[in-house]
Order: sequence, then structure tokens, then C-alpha cells
Amino acid sequence: MTSTTAAMTLVMAAIASVTVGAPVCAEAAPPPLLLANDYEDARVDLSRYWVSEKYDGVRAYWDGTKLLTRAGNTIHAPEWFTRDWPDTPLDGELWAGRGQFERVTATVRDLDPDDTAWRRIRFMVFDLPAHGGTFNERLDALRMLLPSQSFDWLRAVDHLRVADETALSHQLAKIARAGGEGLMLHREDSLYRAERSDDLLKLKPYQDAEAQVIAHLPGQGKYAGMLGALLVRNPDGTQFRIGTGFTDEQRRQPPPVGSWVTYSYQNLTARGIPRFARFLRTRPD
Repeated sequence: MTSTTAAMTLVMAAIASVTVGAPVCAEAAPPPLLLANDYEDARVDLSRYWVSEKYDGVRAYWDGTKLLTRAGNTIHAPEWFTRDWPDTPLDGELWAGRGQFERVTATVRDLDPDDTAWRRIRFMVFDLPAHGGTFNERLDALRMLLPSQSFDWLRAVDHLRVADETALSHQLAKIARAGGEGLMLHREDSLYRAERSDDLLKLKPYQDAEAQVIAHLPGQGKYAGMLGALLVRNPDGTQFRIGTGFTDEQRRQPPPVGSWVTYSYQNLTARGIPRFARFLRTRPD
């Protein structure tokens, strides 16, 4: 058996061993989060939306007593981090600055919280899930709630208005040049509903999506002995390869088979394959 044949045999065995859609164990039911649609797919009257930066961190939900991931797992933050926080639910992003996603996920995953690492993290709050009003009313309430806090790691996200598509594009370009991930748009008259809708939209300089790793394809040349590409499968069953975007360390220790990854792409081929797919990160939960 040649080395190539042996490698492909291992790949096919890995594919056969994966159970698609296997449940991830969570400590509790997922929190009731408002989820975003893509701006490009929506019909938008920009005069009705507030715009904010899309923070490249870990989505988190404060239920009044503890921090939860979007899957319902408890985040083991230090006691001082959440001491004296409001007893009302908060929806936001744990963030350590632009381009620091890996640092945040490593910190959040730690069951024994690293005090020094948590000193670099802020909880950027963008909504009040339990407030019964419109987003305009929730935003007013949020601005009143958090400025009274005596610490700077719990902050209300800044929101602004844009006049038109040109102004929105300029704001997106400004954030992208500074290393930001993109923009979020909240509709002013919307209520907080735990579903995906055009009440909340995301806009990035590229499109992104998620897929499940079904095999590791071996590298060649300078990547011999390391990962060459991930063979992944989208939720609709489409299989394709992701071969770029990895650091050398990620090629030595690639995302496990069965895990989910986020990738960027430009558009889809006629067969529904993402064009120029590039690895961004492993999903934290």
C-alpha cells in the first residue's frame, strides 16, 4: 500500500466515524438569545437601525447570577469579575480587544479562572433581554444602567446612526482598517425575541459560516507531517476543503474531527461550494 493510499484510507475511516449533529452536552438549556441575520440578505431601511461594532469575542449571557455561553455552559469567571453586577439579564460579548479572539476563548474555557487573563477581558453589553420595551427603550435603559458601575470591565456598547448606505460602508471600512470584525445593526422598534430575525443584522467585509470537521487531510512539502487541509461539511451536507488561514501551530494541532469551525468565503459556486474558503477559528462551544 502506498503512502497516498494509506492516507486516503485514514481519511475515509475518519469520515465514517463521525456522527453528524451529535449533541454537545451543556450544563443547562441555552439562554434565550436574539440571533442575527446577514445584512446582505435583508431589506433594510437604515433610518430605523442603530449601528455598533461587531466585537470579535465570545457571546455571553448574564442571567442575573452567572455568565453563560450561548450553549448554556457556565463561564467560570473570577468572583471579582461579576461582583455587584446588575441582577437583570445582560446580553453581550466577552472581548479582549481587536484580533484577540484566541486569547478570549482560551480564558473562557478555563475551569480554573486565570486572574491575570481575566484582567484583560471586558463584557461589552449590547442589549437587555428581560426589558419589555423596544430597542430604543432598551438602549436608553442600558445607558442609564451601566455608567453607574464603578468598574470598567462591564461596558455598554456604543451605538450610532448612519445616514445612508455610503455612510454605512465608510463605517464598515473604518472598523475593518482598525482590525475590527464588522458591524451589527439593531432595529429601533423591535422587541427582544429569542429567534433569528432581521431585527438584528450583521455586516462584515466578507461572508462567514460554520462547518463540522469530518477529516484531516495530510500536508505536503513544507507542511509534510502536519495538516494540509480540513475536510468539512456544512449543515446542508455540502462537503469541501479549507486549506488556508491556519497558523503553523494550528496545522500541528488542528481542530478535532467532530468539532465546528468558522470560515470566511466570498460567494458560492454553482454547486454550492464556498469560494476561497479560509479558516477563521474553532467554535468555542
